[in-house]
Amino acid sequence: MNYRHAFHAGNHADVLKHLVLARLFALLSRKEAPLAYLDSHAGVGLYDLAGDQASRTGEWLQGIERIWRAERHPASLDDYLGAVRALNPDGQLRYYPGSPELARQLTRPQDRLQLNEKHPEDGRLLKDNMAGDRRVAVHLGEGWHVPRALMPTQEKRVVLLIDPPFEQADELGRCVAALREALGRMRQTIGVIWYPIKDERQLKRFYQDLSRSGAPKLLRAELLVHPADDASRLNGSGLAISNPPWGLEEELRELLPWLAERLGQSQGGWRLDWLIEES
Repeated sequence: MNYRHAFHAGNHADVLKHLVLARLFALLSRKEAPLAYLDSHAGVGLYDLAGDQASRTGEWLQGIERIWRAERHPASLDDYLGAVRALNPDGQLRYYPGSPELARQLTRPQDRLQLNEKHPEDGRLLKDNMAGDRRVAVHLGEGWHVPRALMPTQEKRVVLLIDPPFEQADELGRCVAALREALGRMRQTIGVIWYPIKDERQLKRFYQDLSRSGAPKLLRAELLVHPADDASRLNGSGLAISNPPWGLEEELRELLPWLAERLGQSQGGWRLDWLIEES
């Protein structure tokens, strides 16, 4: 396993994924009932954009840097940007929160975080970065086993992020299988699958598999920074979200066009639709 997310921290795909997670936590926090956040491939949780790996690629310059410098932004970005600012109190963008740190900041005392990271070195760093928060448990296992190992949760509401490194050809299919297993254990699971937009043929089959996943409802949100016509590059990314809370679709219809304009490189674009509509 060679993937290290630090090379890609804060890029356009991270912005989309983390902004949607932030909105999920905000919408779910309108009710007092506790929630559980499960992360199958958590990474280290916190990234130094001036570090060797992030500075070697500079992908964050086309991602969070553009958002950070925006003179105006939709109000629904406030929670997400607040989490980034909390790590950079001097106003200079250097540190970026991965999904574990974002969840740690934006969840409440009654909520619980279960984070899994297979990479041994990253797992140790994740434990160090999450130390001191008794709501957080870190597991060093196979990410695909998370639904089987950690569900059902004692909390009735759960957000499950499935975000593998996509080093293997079968990982889109494994994402669908993991979602299906999670829904079998907790029908109400808010499952969030992040996926890269590269090979359109593979994605077509992925969409078909998702539409047969058995989810009560499934929303697709995609952000493009290039036209989706070159399978050799990351043209954009998407999120497939099962059981999205009321209000998320409306918010994304405002946010995605803004992100496409702000983060587009050769050409920005977006898509928001239902792969499975609520019956």
